Amino acid sequence: MDSSADTATVTGDGPQIYLASSSPRRRELLDQIGVRYHVLPVDADERRRAGESPRDYVLRMARTKARLAAANPGRVMDIPVLAADTVVVIDGEVLGKPTHREHAESMLARLSGRVHEVLTAVAVMHRTEGVRVSATQVEFRPIDPVEAAAYWATGEPLDKAGAYAIQGRGAVFVARVEGSYSGVVGLPLFEVAQLLREYHIACLYESGAIGADNDRRGI
Repeated sequence: MDSSADTATVTGDGPQIYLASSSPRRRELLDQIGVRYHVLPVDADERRRAGESPRDYVLRMARTKARLAAANPGRVMDIPVLAADTVVVIDGEVLGKPTHREHAESMLARLSGRVHEVLTAVAVMHRTEGVRVSATQVEFRPIDPVEAAAYWATGEPLDKAGAYAIQGRGAVFVARVEGSYSGVVGLPLFEVAQLLREYHIACLYESGAIGADNDRRGI
């Protein structure tokens, strides 16, 4: 990592937040609304606790990631930390990221022809802590097993909760979305803008800023 990027004076052109994620999808969404950020990824224990509801789990994970990033020695600028966590839920069960082809195909078979829920929690920390949760209903059309196998072969499902990416090839499975599309991608922009406003951070339509100079490197 270029240390000069982390120790730069925060000016009108400097980062407004730390992003506690290495997800390229979350970076693209922040770019979309003109928020300037510096990437500060974290390594959190993502095991779900016994009896923990999906909503409680996703909230805990977003808070945990924000707190880990806030405590990171690499956080040298006095700016807020933004973290998020996304889960796919069906029949009360959280579907994580598939570990192999059969796992992914099993997930897609469960989602096939049904409605599932995508929960994304967002946490911002800077002396105080703010959180929001986005809940979106996603309906899949029926998926043929051969099609599911072909989708796995693209490599797209491997690092995606629920084994699909709505912003990628997985969009062909989606018949209907009720709620936040960006929340399904991984960062609900309505909730993010609400939270950041509380920390006096303006988005593109408010400030005219652009995200072209964002630091996309992890630590």
